[in-house]
Amino acid sequence: MVSLIGLPGSGKSTVGRQLARRLQLPFFDSDHVIEQQIGCSIREYFEREGEDRFRDLEESVIDQLTQNPKCILSTGGGVVLRPTNRKHLRERGQVIYLNSSPDELFRRLRHDVNRPLLQVADPLGRLRDLHAIRDPLYRETANFVIETGRPSVSTLVNMIAMQLELAGVVQSS
Repeated sequence: MVSLIGLPGSGKSTVGRQLARRLQLPFFDSDHVIEQQIGCSIREYFEREGEDRFRDLEESVIDQLTQNPKCILSTGGGVVLRPTNRKHLRERGQVIYLNSSPDELFRRLRHDVNRPLLQVADPLGRLRDLHAIRDPLYRETANFVIETGRPSVSTLVNMIAMQLELAGVVQSS
């Protein structure tokens, strides 16, 4: 199993989908699985139930999804906040941290109204705060750190596939 972690907008879902296609593995996006279970958007659930209830639900979904030994998993940006999630991700597969600078993320996300943590007066400041808090947790959890910067999605997928190949996780096709 290969999990992708990183801040909102770092490309986890987009890269994960293409990586899964390339490696011919099933793809799961934990946020989409959660939305299917709750029958509404994460934003709505977050507003109605609060972050703690959401994180409880996320922890349960991560526990389920990380038990699939052959898949690519894209996680929510805050997945690393819970020690149990970090443990499950790390012990049950390879973890790739897609690291993007807060400025780069702001450029990508400035018009996105579906991310509950960014619906604030200063979203760039919020991204900087999130990066400061979560970056050490992402690094603690990850086997590999990929700097997203400006490379295309296909370049990122190639970089990740090469790392996984070198680590003996996947075989070249």
